[in-house]
Amino acid sequence: MNRQAALRQAFALLLLLALAACTQPLPVDRRDFIGHWQGDGVLLVIQADGQARYARVKDGRRTTINGPAHSFSTDGFRIGIGPISARFKVQSPPTETDGTWRMTVDGQVLSRVDLGELGQKAQPTIDL
Repeated sequence: MNRQAALRQAFALLLLLALAACTQPLPVDRRDFIGHWQGDGVLLVIQADGQARYARVKDGRRTTINGPAHSFSTDGFRIGIGPISARFKVQSPPTETDGTWRMTVDGQVLSRVDLGELGQKAQPTIDL
């Protein structure tokens, strides 16, 4: 293995360790955000341990970001670490109406998907 490849592997390992170290459980007052959320071309997964995944397909292009969910405020939150992060604006926080949880993030209405007995093993997908 050449020196450059070894440096890349070391950097990737350090980045993974940093991601793991920065993860903190979601604050108690933000527990309503936990779950698998889907909207038109959008998938947002926020776990109780603070990890999050976001994917959006728009105009044939896919945007994804994975990392810790943090910096929750009255108008949004962030996913990722430092320069490898994204801000998500929450226009409407999670609310339950007629048994369905919904929230509006970055102008997209998202509904929480009940995975039921499938638990965390099943992952909703986004159709292209």
